[in-house]
Amino acid sequence: MSDLMNMVLNNANTQWVLLATMLLGIASGVLGSIALLRKQSLIGDAVAHAALPGICIAFMLTGEKSLLALLIGATITGLLAAYCIQFVISNSIIKEDTAICLILSVFFGFGIVLLTKVTQSPAGNKSGLSDFIFGQAASLVGSDVKMMAITAAALIVITALIFKELKVLTFDPEFAKGLGLPAGFLNLVFLSLLVAVIVIGIQAVGVILMAALLITPAVAARYWTDSLGKMIVISGIFGAISGVAGTLISTLGEGFATGPFIVVTATALFLFSMFFAPGRGIVTNAIKRQINHKKINRELTMQKERGEYL
Repeated sequence: MSDLMNMVLNNANTQWVLLATMLLGIASGVLGSIALLRKQSLIGDAVAHAALPGICIAFMLTGEKSLLALLIGATITGLLAAYCIQFVISNSIIKEDTAICLILSVFFGFGIVLLTKVTQSPAGNKSGLSDFIFGQAASLVGSDVKMMAITAAALIVITALIFKELKVLTFDPEFAKGLGLPAGFLNLVFLSLLVAVIVIGIQAVGVILMAALLITPAVAARYWTDSLGKMIVISGIFGAISGVAGTLISTLGEGFATGPFIVVTATALFLFSMFFAPGRGIVTNAIKRQINHKKINRELTMQKERGEYL
């Protein structure tokens, strides 16, 4: 433990990685909460998987593993997948869940084919592309981490600026239109923010597990409150804890993928919330029922003693 603390305190790159994964966790928790209430959780999963072919195509076109180029490619295919899902839903009899599964499978399958082709190519700078599957924060260099941190911070700020509009649009779309809010534009902005947070997180968490970081903190936070504002704050805190804890754990062993540890931490927070959150936790509700049962039995006993019970 002392070695780990020394590494964190003395290594500037490790500090930047921790800051980046913390901001990524906050951004994921914030946007994931809104996506959860808008019933768009699975779209995030599809976008995350659809980023893989964009990464591979960008590498094949540029011939180098430039994070900026790879993220641009991931953004293009991620947005394309999101728009394809919306197009299929709007112009066919296929339902949303079926459309998401269809687009996800097609894009991810195509991405695996391209990744296999890249892996088998004679290029010498292809190493590290497989890190995008499960995530490897340790492979990030300083400039990449700073770009990731700045982007995550910008996403948090933008979401805060349009929070009121998104809140109205989430709970009452018709009322939002009546107020004159540009519903179509706001939906496009939110979808773009969702794609952006997924794209910047795939290097640290991976395309397979990024959707879990997006949704798990939000689901955990839902057990603690009925207020959207409080839910977003709690979800952001859970996301930050997951990002930092998962990154620290992954540094304990060489070659440990960051994504699984981040998701395991988020899952642990979800399980704790599900069992012990006040008001909705399984154990908490069981204790409350037991207390109420004893209270009722005690009142009935007192009524019997006073001769009031028939």
